[in-house]
Amino acid sequence: MLLALLASPFIANQAVAAKAFADTKVVLQISDPNPFKQTLVLNVASNLVKAYGQDSVDVEIVAFGPGLRLLFAENANKGRISSLAGAGVKFSACANTTRNMGKKLGHPPALNSNAVTVDAGVVRIIDLVKKGYTLVKP
Repeated sequence: MLLALLASPFIANQAVAAKAFADTKVVLQISDPNPFKQTLVLNVASNLVKAYGQDSVDVEIVAFGPGLRLLFAENANKGRISSLAGAGVKFSACANTTRNMGKKLGHPPALNSNAVTVDAGVVRIIDLVKKGYTLVKP
């Protein structure tokens, strides 16, 4: 058990370090509730991983506004999201949108377990672009 606890941080840090050396860095924006747009952004992420290889590309999907629906826990694409997360694709959910949708729904929306909440989706995109990511809005 102790060995597993000691090894876990090493494995996690190793995976993060490998992505730090990715040749290609892409941030995909989803701000449209249209299911076709959701499918398109997931297709683009999948195509990037296939084209460049899981270790050579760093892909992050940032969802905000109506596009946050992609990251709802019960979204029809949850299986694809899980598969892409397993391939190293990251998913960021805008906290501002989550809070505002919560007011309209009467409760905070349940998000996909692969989603990480960021303060503001647009700010996350700007920060990633400053770090050399290419912004793609499918």
